[in-house]
Amino acid sequence: MFTGLVQALGKVRALGSDRLSVSCQDDNANLILTDLALGDSVAVDGICLTVMEVLPQGFVAAVSPETLGRTTLAQRQQDDNFVNLETSLRVGSKLGGHFVMGHIDGVGYLDSIEQTATSWEMSFTTTGAIARYIVSKGSVAINGISLTIADYDDARYWFKVAVIPLTYAQTNLRYLHLGEAVNLEADILGKYMEKLIPSSRQNLDNDLTPAFLAENGYL
Repeated sequence: MFTGLVQALGKVRALGSDRLSVSCQDDNANLILTDLALGDSVAVDGICLTVMEVLPQGFVAAVSPETLGRTTLAQRQQDDNFVNLETSLRVGSKLGGHFVMGHIDGVGYLDSIEQTATSWEMSFTTTGAIARYIVSKGSVAINGISLTIADYDDARYWFKVAVIPLTYAQTNLRYLHLGEAVNLEADILGKYMEKLIPSSRQNLDNDLTPAFLAENGYL
């Protein structure tokens, strides 16, 4: 589990078809490398990967065909672009973002970007499967970054976030081009609500009979 607060930037390189190396590329590398051990989880552009080997300036991780097919990771191995890195949440640590699982739901595409006096307003399009979890002032992880929904349009599968200067400067959002794909993870709370509420309603409908009402003084 992660918080969506990026600690460092890195680059990925393919090592065959099922492994990749991740190298830390900036001055914050120590936030990733300190105490890094085999079996640890690291979010790479929001994707939870397991450390298989620790390197002097990074680590090696295994990747599955589903991960490569569902995310932008295959493209990142080819284009030499930066990826966001975050180590897993430790017990007792501050939760500054929101609960991010590192399980990508799908991709979105940068639709527009506009710099304002206080932030960068970035809008994205996605699919209905992800858009149904987008709510006003709700949370979404974009390339592993915890962000708050500023505006959305269900009909167009479109949403907007406001990115503060610190987040923009310390993540790979500043390198995105219009139309470029990003990894999206919807808030886990919305998924649990979707799973539980229909079954609760069904149980309520089954229990709400004339006999039940009469027994409880409503008839």
